[in-house]
Amino acid sequence: MRVGLTGGIASGKSTVSVMLAELGAVVIDADRLAREVVERGTPGLAAVVEAFGEQLLTPEGDLDRPAMGALVFQDEAKRRILESIVHPLVFERIVALEERAPEGAVVVHDIPLLAESGRADTFDAVVVVDVPSETQVERMLRDRGWTREDAESRIAAQASREDRLALATYVVDNTGSLDDLRRRVEEVYAALTDPSRAS
Repeated sequence: MRVGLTGGIASGKSTVSVMLAELGAVVIDADRLAREVVERGTPGLAAVVEAFGEQLLTPEGDLDRPAMGALVFQDEAKRRILESIVHPLVFERIVALEERAPEGAVVVHDIPLLAESGRADTFDAVVVVDVPSETQVERMLRDRGWTREDAESRIAAQASREDRLALATYVVDNTGSLDDLRRRVEEVYAALTDPSRAS
């Protein structure tokens, strides 16, 4: 069972991902893989430096993520260049991890930009973690110390809430308590592991 897990920034998708792993799912985190493929000394980082210049490196030789983020989120053409470098490398890693998953496992792909990727139909089910955009903004102001302008521009750079919900096999509302969230995740996982629902 291949499952796509997505949600807008600050929706709580990472928390849901951890809960699914605790329940027994094999979680493949696209964000983490995207960081790994541009770590110091990787061909991915060399390609990023070639495309954007050495000013995006820290003094230690790592990718300066805040500087990279600021650059690509203001410029769609540059974002596409970065994606053209990172996405194929991430895809190679995903394939390798899927092949290692135990037979019969629920393999959850944690993909923040699933709606944008056009790949939702490659999964047996799609789980969308959903909150109103104002809740996203409030969480980014509170938890990340961002300005309202930065938070709203980051939301605007992602697919709309409606576009994500249109892809959902299961919606996980994350406007309640942590216990509410855990109960809903358990319900969804039970549905994913129910053989009568498997396709």
